Amino acid sequence: SLKLECDKLASEKSEMQRHYVMYYEMSYGLNIEMHKQAEIVKRLNGICAQVLPYLSQEHQQQVLGAIERAKQVTAPELNSIIRQQLQAHQLSQLQALALPLTPLPVGLQPPSLPAVSAGSGLLSLSA
Repeated sequence: SLKLECDKLASEKSEMQRHYVMYYEMSYGLNIEMHKQAEIVKRLNGICAQVLPYLSQEHQQQVLGAIERAKQVTAPELNSIIRQQLQAHQLSQLQALALPLTPLPVGLQPPSLPAVSAGSGLLSLSA
């Protein structure tokens, strides 16, 4: 029974190590992606700063206001954006799978797809 227990613990240990590696890789990938996005933001801010003086005074105020609003993004807004992107992605995947091989008769529309639930897993960012 000790041998069996030891084998079980060894199996659990290797499973935990696999999970650790998977989470480490995901964390590393997310970290790289965040740095990449930060660099993109920095470059786009530089472009905006270079272009802004060429706009009329009225347009400059509009652009500055839009930039300030963009900086004020909230967790519920991010949640909504992610949900919309997920729905669009799932819709495109389902449509690709459900495309009929022959054209539909005139006037017949493909069936609509159900919406994604608002409370699913990673989408609850508003915590």
